[in-house]
Amino acid sequence: MVKIAPSILSADFADLGGEIRRVDTADWLHVDVMDGMFVSNITIGPPVVKSLRKATDMFLDVHLMIEKPVRYIDAFADAGADLISVHLESDMPPGIRAALEAMDRKGVKKGIVLRPITAAEAVLPYIKDVDLILCMTVEPGFGGQKFMEDMLPKIAAVRKYIEAYNPACHLEVDGGIGPATCHLAAQAGADVLVAGSAIYGAEDPRAVIAAMRGA
Repeated sequence: MVKIAPSILSADFADLGGEIRRVDTADWLHVDVMDGMFVSNITIGPPVVKSLRKATDMFLDVHLMIEKPVRYIDAFADAGADLISVHLESDMPPGIRAALEAMDRKGVKKGIVLRPITAAEAVLPYIKDVDLILCMTVEPGFGGQKFMEDMLPKIAAVRKYIEAYNPACHLEVDGGIGPATCHLAAQAGADVLVAGSAIYGAEDPRAVIAAMRGA
């Protein structure tokens, strides 16, 4: 059974405590951090993550869409992140290694992320060292985009690498995920599904979470 991780990017930021309660049957809470440089949008920083941590004991899955993320690993870990994932495109390989080492020092779980343009093979230098690989099925930066079905072969390829080199690693998919697409990602090998507008835009988010969990 897959894990469901609602993205607070689609939540009402005027009532984040209430918005967390609306999705409290989910497995994880996905937190999209954007810096206006790696992607054009700007979202939240460590103070909001700290507030989220006070409001819930849910697993906080913090997705950094920021340049040179090693600069902020300690801050997000200290704010209460349980897992931090960084884009392979956000720095040169030594910088990505430094970010993962910083996560180790802080005792948080480690993730790497691939934009649609990045090949599955890019995970190979890191796959034995991470707890999660996130494949984006939209271009990062904004919620509400359409699921890119041409990413399914890449998801399947990453799943094969995980089975070969690190079977305990999670494979997460984010972008255009909802009741109509969740089964496609799960069949390709995903075991964690991120959904924003499909959950938060629903009249009954818990029902959507239950339906997607059976994908």
